[in-house]
Amino acid sequence: MPQLTDQGAIDQAATARAATDQGATARAATAPAETGAHERDGTWMTPQEYGASRAAVWSAAVVLVTDTDGRILVQSVDYRTDRLLPGGAVDAGEAPSAAAARELREELGVDDRYPRGLAVDWIPADTPGFPPEMRFPGEILHVYDGGTWTPERIDAVRLPAQEITGIHFAEPAELPALMEPGDARRALSALRARINGSGTALLEDGRPTMPTALDRLGVLRTRRIPEREPWHPGPVPAQLPVRDRSAWLFAPDGRVLLLIARATGAAHLPPPTAAAVTAAAPLGYRYGGQGAHARTAARLTALPPAADPAYARLLATPEQVRELSDWGPAGGHELAAVHTARLRLGLPAAPRTPATELPEEGARW
Repeated sequence: MPQLTDQGAIDQAATARAATDQGATARAATAPAETGAHERDGTWMTPQEYGASRAAVWSAAVVLVTDTDGRILVQSVDYRTDRLLPGGAVDAGEAPSAAAARELREELGVDDRYPRGLAVDWIPADTPGFPPEMRFPGEILHVYDGGTWTPERIDAVRLPAQEITGIHFAEPAELPALMEPGDARRALSALRARINGSGTALLEDGRPTMPTALDRLGVLRTRRIPEREPWHPGPVPAQLPVRDRSAWLFAPDGRVLLLIARATGAAHLPPPTAAAVTAAAPLGYRYGGQGAHARTAARLTALPPAADPAYARLLATPEQVRELSDWGPAGGHELAAVHTARLRLGLPAAPRTPATELPEEGARW
């Protein structure tokens, strides 16, 4: 980066040289008249030169909000046909987080603060969709975490008389059909960053510069598998047919094994036979009239080499598994049962860290 100076600094430097070198004094006195400018060593630039060399971009802030089912709040506006996350332009002299709070107050009637950033996206100047006369210079867009809104909070939303014509909560996989491509990429990347708990993601045109396992596998790009039947603790009664069996398999750090279909990005709990385990026990089941989804819980001791290349194997927290699944209101009851089983197995509660892909050669604990 060039060093920044100004005319006064150049003059001070010339005076200092003159005080110790009479010959330099004479040269400093005559050089401006001969050349029209002071001599400058190295990469010094005037403020005017430095300012002209810097890129100028727009700035904006949006907020990612989900409901208790993991769907994303998008809004309809009267000037575009596609949907948007709530938010908008950062005004001159305004901090991005302050702009996010102001925009949600103006657009949804919600007064709150959003200190946690999920992503910062660089949007290039040649992004399609901007008319030439707008002279779009590119944009830095901040995505803030608006948290999970309860039905009561959603009911309290008040739309303005103009601009915002409606809101609804969309399944993450629906975003590419509802939004501009870059907006959809950005929202999904921000949601994955939230689920990962990996801090603010740096994006370029909606794509992470350092993709996590969830990004690389395209998690949430297709519809989450719905399992919204009621939750029942304990073993499946003998008179009920079992539709499928899956397991919460715990590593020593309290995380669990999760399968991701490489073709779709869909998340699955593994079958009980996916690994070597100890202390396996029935956890509960879901039943809605067409067969029970049976769950067991156990402690992992070894993971064999990958036998099915169609699936990636990850370690994730129980909370991350729930957020990647569409389990409805009963998901909270299942999660509580999972933590009861974890305590029974003598395992710690895992802090939220990025989901980790396991090696294909397997692992032992």
